[in-house]
Amino acid sequence: MNVEPFEFLGEHVAPGKRSRFELPIGQLYTQSEVSIPIEVLHGKHPGPTLLICAAIHGDELNGIEIIRRVLGASWLRNLRGTLIAVPIVNVLGCIHRSRYLPDRRDLNRCFPGSEKGSLAARIAHQFTTLVLSHADYAIDLHTGALDRSNLPQIRVHLDNERAAWMARAFGVPVIIDAEIRDGSFRGTGDDLGVPIITYEAGEALRFDETSIAAGVRGIRRIMEDLEMIVRRKQGRPEIQHVLARSTSWVRSPSDGFLRAIKPLGSRVAKGELLAMINGPLETTGQPIEAPFSGIIIGRSNLPLAHEGEAIFHIARFEKVALAEKAVDNFQLRLEEQVASNDEAIT
Repeated sequence: MNVEPFEFLGEHVAPGKRSRFELPIGQLYTQSEVSIPIEVLHGKHPGPTLLICAAIHGDELNGIEIIRRVLGASWLRNLRGTLIAVPIVNVLGCIHRSRYLPDRRDLNRCFPGSEKGSLAARIAHQFTTLVLSHADYAIDLHTGALDRSNLPQIRVHLDNERAAWMARAFGVPVIIDAEIRDGSFRGTGDDLGVPIITYEAGEALRFDETSIAAGVRGIRRIMEDLEMIVRRKQGRPEIQHVLARSTSWVRSPSDGFLRAIKPLGSRVAKGELLAMINGPLETTGQPIEAPFSGIIIGRSNLPLAHEGEAIFHIARFEKVALAEKAVDNFQLRLEEQVASNDEAIT
């Protein structure tokens, strides 16, 4: 079957070719142009169009490296369909090492945007109409916020059956049934009929090798299942996943210095000690305990806390022991692959 050239931003990408684009989004104060870098790979054979994008929050850097590694992977040869890769959506935020745009808006609360709205709304509108509209599926790559780390996890609206399938195919142990928020990229995907999953792993302004490796592997798994690339001859291990129907943050009961006891990914029981918080002259301190049983999927990395500040993010599971086993097996296997420099994740 003959494949037509892929039309994108007023140009054509021939079958079997890859092209780079710059999507203009505005100017700096110096009137220097600012644009979103995009690479399009168009296969010689028909298939779906997959969008992978990162840094909608400008300081969330893991996804940038994930996309760079995917674009250099040998397994992209003989691609079927089309891959649209956008490593930095919020270019202005990335330049300033900030989650937000210069107008202090969160881009992930401004979709689908508007042509004549705020700076954030205009960028969201451009990205929705000129990029997302081409996709059949999308993967949105994120990290935890500044000074907070997330365990590798997928956030998805499970009522969307195609998105739920993607969440399972990605292959991380924790899947969170996350409601759609107003103005979110995922919500706009739902409205357009484009299933979107959000991969969360690591911390803002940091590269985390395990999180990056899991992201590369997850994208490869989805592309295999979409039949966009050839499956590995040696097969691939099945990743056990568990579904969290709800999550809650444990907040600091007072101001002080935090001494965390439980690391990311730990199984905790209700009432178990998570951390101690104390003043600079206190010899004991105040305990912070788990309000319910679950797995720690996010935590603060700062040894400082104000009263009410979010410290530990805990996910509830029907079978916590099963969730613990899934997380432990996933981390062990991934660490082994990272240590061996497995081509599957580089």
